[in-house]
Amino acid sequence: MQAKRLNPLRRFFAIRGMVSAMIAFAALIVIYIVFGLREPNVFSATNVQNLLRSMSKYLIIGIGQSYLLITGNIDLSLGSVVGMSAMISATMMTHGVHPLLAALVALIACLMIGLINGLLVGKAQLPPFIATLGTMFTARGIGYMINGNRNTDAIASGIGKEAGDAFQNVFYYGKTLGVFNTFLVAVAVFIVFFFLLSKTRTGRHIYAIGSNVDAAKLSGVSVFATTTKAYMVSAFCAFVVGLILCAQAGMGNMEAGNTYEMYAVAAGVIGGISPLGGTGLLLGTFAGAAVWQTLENGLNMIGAQVGLQRIVIGVIVVFSVLLDVVVRRGTRRRNKLNL
Repeated sequence: MQAKRLNPLRRFFAIRGMVSAMIAFAALIVIYIVFGLREPNVFSATNVQNLLRSMSKYLIIGIGQSYLLITGNIDLSLGSVVGMSAMISATMMTHGVHPLLAALVALIACLMIGLINGLLVGKAQLPPFIATLGTMFTARGIGYMINGNRNTDAIASGIGKEAGDAFQNVFYYGKTLGVFNTFLVAVAVFIVFFFLLSKTRTGRHIYAIGSNVDAAKLSGVSVFATTTKAYMVSAFCAFVVGLILCAQAGMGNMEAGNTYEMYAVAAGVIGGISPLGGTGLLLGTFAGAAVWQTLENGLNMIGAQVGLQRIVIGVIVVFSVLLDVVVRRGTRRRNKLNL
């Protein structure tokens, strides 16, 4: 009878990537409590609200990068696409274009970068590091040029204060039921892409090509189509974060999204997304983004130097990847023994 009760729990932890995700959530709780004991203001409602809003950017870009890491690829252009999204939407709004139309144009531009990445990696079979390095510079260049190599004016100068405030409230400063809209947007993006990855054929194909691309091809999986879809997801997530940064600043900054591609990798890897492909859950990415932001928030509140913050997070990222390698080696050994 007791064994039967344990079966659901065993099945839960048998889900690919679930153990790593739960470890990340456990680490999050420990880190939060440790910082809270050192600085009680960490537990304040205001700090929790700000922490959730700040982690939202890392969660969204982490989702996009996680899709690609699971396929065994990477997107170095992600941060530059974030900046391009912010600059295109802000520049158009400063010229009086309605925020919805400005966002639509930015979305199309971002998806075009995602499509190009998919063509270069999935069709031309360029190494993803090289292909997305090229589009990284291209997207950043477009972001620079769109407003004549300078930051934009305030978006309210073009669309008016009322429309400008409405845009900023939707994506950053506003609240719904006491929760910042930024976090609600992030949760909505998470739910949609969690469902697509875990419940659809495309999601199964993403895991398949990350686990064994040759076996996936023999099973009839289109590597090109699946890879392109993953890059389009990454581009969409970058687009959303671009709007959030635009709303936060109330203008377009040419350096918006700088190094965000690395933040995205960190969020995924800390949460158990394997950079070797084929393993991981977006639930882990959620935990990874929360760990990253909690560390950043806690270290700031105790007055730690910025350099120390980067060292701590860097060590955690390396440890997470090392843990993944050790687990994979152990799994291979067990499989060989079973054979």
